[in-house]
Amino acid sequence: MRVWKQWAEESRAARKSWSGPRNVTSARDDRRLVRMAQTDRTASSRQLVAQWSTATGVSLCASSIRRRLLQRGLRARIPLYRIPLTQNHRRLRLQWANVHRSWRADWQQIVFSDESRFNLWYHDGRIRVRRYAGEPHIPECIIERHSGRTPGVMPQAIPFLQGLPGAVFQQDNARRHVAKTVKSYLDSQQVQLLPWPAYSPDMSPIEHVCDIVGRRLARDLRPVASTDELWLRIQTIWNTLPQTDIQNLFNSMPRRVAALIATRGGHTKY
Repeated sequence: MRVWKQWAEESRAARKSWSGPRNVTSARDDRRLVRMAQTDRTASSRQLVAQWSTATGVSLCASSIRRRLLQRGLRARIPLYRIPLTQNHRRLRLQWANVHRSWRADWQQIVFSDESRFNLWYHDGRIRVRRYAGEPHIPECIIERHSGRTPGVMPQAIPFLQGLPGAVFQQDNARRHVAKTVKSYLDSQQVQLLPWPAYSPDMSPIEHVCDIVGRRLARDLRPVASTDELWLRIQTIWNTLPQTDIQNLFNSMPRRVAALIATRGGHTKY
């Protein structure tokens, strides 16, 4: 009936367009706002409010800032954290990648090691970066930070290696790993080592295995009373990891090396 009445009175049946509140910024303003957000990727909405007010003399609320950026495809996301790389680090990483660029089946003989630390509690940093979908690995969206590791892999890895004929052991270049006593022990056990560039966790698939373990731990909301209990949970998760997932990570090694060459020894997406 409403449609018929509308047709009779106004000679049309279409609904009127919604006349909501008008945007306080123009398309030109929105483009300028996007440029400001791209200039400082870590700027929060409140910081952008202050920058906008200083630059234009016009006040915008934080929600308007977020809404305009979302409309343009810029969303606040957790940044990638990477270890700082010097020019020498990049050069050595690229050199290593060029040596191993043709490896395929060779990676199946490598025993990768890692010393990831699993804490009794999890902390999520509050820093976010604004980026478009598909660009998480550009330099502006990466935050470099130094990492500290705890010892413990060597007593577990060596007995395991002795049961794998032809296996090659990978370890990073931390000072404690290249100490004379460690080298002497590895030589005495006749352990063959894979040369490894410094600051290259992105080339090790075991890093992603530990990430999987960490995420599964985070989903377990039961409180952990002690480090012993935490270790039991880690072992349980580790023993139930699908071997297909592990194999897929090994199969990713040629792609990792290719990505490292593409960035000239810089940060990769891995």
